[in-house]
Amino acid sequence: MPRKQKDGKYKMKTHKATSKRFKMTGSGTIMRTKIGKGHLRRRTPDRTKRLFERMLPVKTRSLQKKVRRLAPYMSKKK
Repeated sequence: MPRKQKDGKYKMKTHKATSKRFKMTGSGTIMRTKIGKGHLRRRTPDRTKRLFERMLPVKTRSLQKKVRRLAPYMSKKK
């Protein structure tokens, strides 16, 4: 059943996988997580595991457009 607003327009649904993988900073920069964090990290050095915690800015404009389209309500932190 679609979710309707009061004025009859439909809400856009957020792509949940996108909202979990990307965050937006206060200045509006989209930050991404790193790959390879899921499993098989038992023998990797602690330094490498710490590097997985950092988030990196999304550089390409095409990917920024895709993220904004998939998560339209992802806004700046308040």
